[in-house]
Amino acid sequence: MSSTKSSAASPVKQAFQIYAQQAEKLPPCQAQCANSGDIRGWLGIIAQHEKVGLTLDEAYDKAWEKLTELNPLPATIGRICPHPCEDRCARRDKDGAVSVNALERFLGDWAISRSLPLPLAKMSSGQEAESIGVIGSGPASLSFAYQMARRGYPVTMYEKHHLPGGMLRHAIPDYRLPREILDAEIERLLNLRISLVRNVEIGHDIVFDELRDRHSLLFLGLGAQAASELGIPGEKGPGVISGIAYLRQRKQRIALQTGKTVAVVGGGNTAIDAARSARREGAQVLLLYRRSEEQMPAVAQEVEDAKTEGVRFRFLVSPTRIVRDGDAIRHIELQKMQLGEADEQGRRRPIPVIGQTQKLPVDMVIVAVSQAPDWHGIEPMHDGYRWLRTEDDGKLEDNIWAGGDDRGPGIASKAIAQGRLAAEAAHAELRGEPHPGELPARKAVRAGAVKSDYYRDQQRGCRERRPEGEWLSQPELEIDRTISSEQARQEAARCMSCGLCFDCQQCFMYCNAGGFARIAEPGPGNYFTLELDVCEGCSKCIEVCPCGYLEARDSSV
Repeated sequence: MSSTKSSAASPVKQAFQIYAQQAEKLPPCQAQCANSGDIRGWLGIIAQHEKVGLTLDEAYDKAWEKLTELNPLPATIGRICPHPCEDRCARRDKDGAVSVNALERFLGDWAISRSLPLPLAKMSSGQEAESIGVIGSGPASLSFAYQMARRGYPVTMYEKHHLPGGMLRHAIPDYRLPREILDAEIERLLNLRISLVRNVEIGHDIVFDELRDRHSLLFLGLGAQAASELGIPGEKGPGVISGIAYLRQRKQRIALQTGKTVAVVGGGNTAIDAARSARREGAQVLLLYRRSEEQMPAVAQEVEDAKTEGVRFRFLVSPTRIVRDGDAIRHIELQKMQLGEADEQGRRRPIPVIGQTQKLPVDMVIVAVSQAPDWHGIEPMHDGYRWLRTEDDGKLEDNIWAGGDDRGPGIASKAIAQGRLAAEAAHAELRGEPHPGELPARKAVRAGAVKSDYYRDQQRGCRERRPEGEWLSQPELEIDRTISSEQARQEAARCMSCGLCFDCQQCFMYCNAGGFARIAEPGPGNYFTLELDVCEGCSKCIEVCPCGYLEARDSSV
């Protein structure tokens, strides 16, 4: 954002002149967000609500609208996202990063309690003729369907299960994501022009080519629900189950036999969820991972919570055989591993330590090592590669787009981003508009431009958690709690508004008379105009701007 205004006054000439300009920057939180969310924007609405004449309730409503322009599931994502945005927060090294995740969850729950509708897109003409088909109903599919429906397209979503949600519903335990929260957010989304066709399996109940003929455009949100096997002797048979199947059966409350001593093989989030779920069934659980703890891809907080619940860990071991007595599992044989040279991803490869094996008595094994898409019914889209290979915006071929774990594993926020970006690109193509990826990128906030000493110390507000003693005694209840309205207000006020004006008035106070003029109707990030013709080039406003919004203007301008 930039603003200039001419004046008849003549600037005072100085020997060295550095003229200022207003320039909105890309904040570090948004740069790190998987969905490129305007975190600073919706936080600013709350933090600056009094300055722009909003009540706190009005500010929460408007912040919700801003947030859901990109993410239709904030109560869900606010519970499960590992919040990489907080890792880059400029406040992190001062007194702790802003609790973006807790605030997102608060706004999601706020909207559910007030039955707020999702916002329609401002560019929507109301009714578009093209019919849109979406295969699957996981986060990528829900995001794509939402973005197309809010732009006026009729959308039909095909789900092979009775209830929508994909892995959000079938794999994430209730103690992390209560089903009533997911139900509320999906129901609100389906209230747009989205028809849900349930219990339809592509390739069984309807063929893929028929869907191509039925719709102007298709989106594939297949997920990655085909579990990989260990490929070791004794794996086939009772007592061995994939992590995805175990979590799905437990979520659906299908009767399953959890052993008394369970080995979970893997180091990702599915493995952690399976291990913690097995503990809730009363089992003693040992998680086996072939690399070191530092190399586990699972979210660190989830790993720590698993330890709190009594899950034990063994690192640098790899199963080589499952030994049975008839159908019953007696033990699993483990090969000791060590880390060798780095692979193509930069991770050190695990290699066997010759002659060092051991037997571990167990009566059940949960395998959660990796997953891949299930290609049944969409074989024409499978080129033999492990994942769908699309363009950056998700385009697979003419009128076919894809997103989510079928393009490679990732967090739910990434899947939502892929669905949204595919919808934006598909809409532009259908309407003959410029591709959204061709828009100029904003400059990032320069290192050191945000002056953290200006902001008063205020410790990070954290979510309350249920007492640890209740985690297993009340196994399905949520562990984390939603913050209060007052906590949300205080936490939003900690945002430093990196790269955008927040009305600190430093420039207004230090500049000469008339250099900065107040805007008659201010809004978050929009409080002053800079009168360039009055600027004396002293650069004092740049020096005192705490958020890095003001910068030196090119002298040739």
